[in-house]
Amino acid sequence: MSWVKINTFHWHITDSQSFPLEVAQYPELAMNGAYSPQEVYTESDIQYIVQYAGSRGIDVLLEIDTPGHTAIIGTSYPDYVACFDATSWLQYANEPPAGQLRFALPEVVNFTASLLVDVAKTLPSYYFSTGGDELNTNCYADDYLTQQQLNSTNTTLNDALNTFTQAAHGALISAGKTPVVWEEMVLDWNVTLSNETIVMVWISSEDALAVAERGFRIVQAPSNYFYLDCGAGEWIGADPTGNSWCDPFKTWSESYTFDPLANLTEAQYELVLGGEQILWSEQSGPQNLDPIVWPRAASSAEIFWSAKQPSGAALNVTEALPRLHDVRYRMVQRGLNPIPLQPHWCALRPDACDLYA
Repeated sequence: MSWVKINTFHWHITDSQSFPLEVAQYPELAMNGAYSPQEVYTESDIQYIVQYAGSRGIDVLLEIDTPGHTAIIGTSYPDYVACFDATSWLQYANEPPAGQLRFALPEVVNFTASLLVDVAKTLPSYYFSTGGDELNTNCYADDYLTQQQLNSTNTTLNDALNTFTQAAHGALISAGKTPVVWEEMVLDWNVTLSNETIVMVWISSEDALAVAERGFRIVQAPSNYFYLDCGAGEWIGADPTGNSWCDPFKTWSESYTFDPLANLTEAQYELVLGGEQILWSEQSGPQNLDPIVWPRAASSAEIFWSAKQPSGAALNVTEALPRLHDVRYRMVQRGLNPIPLQPHWCALRPDACDLYA
């Protein structure tokens, strides 16, 4: 990352399947929620990664996604999670297992705010993500405790989410952190957020304008350009002809055509803080990390740092290709395993393999 001036590591460290993060105040979360005692990030592990990144000019932005993607918390706090491991999971979640925080319950609000602050205060970054994506309303519609709470307080699910988010973000802000959320919190739920909140646009590049019109700062990460794991095929079983939801594979050249300021007014340009290329781990791990990420992710550095070529000219895929070849070969020399962009013959002959050469 430091070789190509990518300066933030956005670490989505927990999810529905596993809570591998040790939290001193809540040791049961990792004890019950990690795959095994060996597959845990200790506090010293976290500090090592933060320091390693910091010495290379990289900030670590941690994310504990809430209130969705939290099924695994039910192994420690079964009363805090609605539709825990319910079947069919497809009715209640975007991926298995089902389970989401019962954010309408006051005790869950307090627990979540405490958990987030307990983690955030151990980190030097000014930013902390509370997630907020892919909430499944069926889960709450069929949950007795949630409906009982909403009825007894004469509130809606949206009201409860607003209260939950404000409590979590208020605690983080008091701890000196700037909250970060996924776009649904703004566009689907219209949650009341601090003006300082940063919104990650991920569903589509078309969504940035709607977020900007509400005055929020933006990190551009649209799946139609920047999702590195697209194109690997369906990972859900019993679907032999299925594709990944964000097919096709996102080539570096397709990503390179992205305009971070498209559709925005000049007054809104300053709201765009930058962008990120995202890799989820359903089909990735240490064995294939390098070729999935590199050198494709390097193309985003030029887009978001300058939106120009080194010469000052506008971005151009043909002109960028030789530079990206150089990056790829340097990575190979330094021990990485990045995927080739073209046959070696083409790399040695600039323009020889152009479409109309």
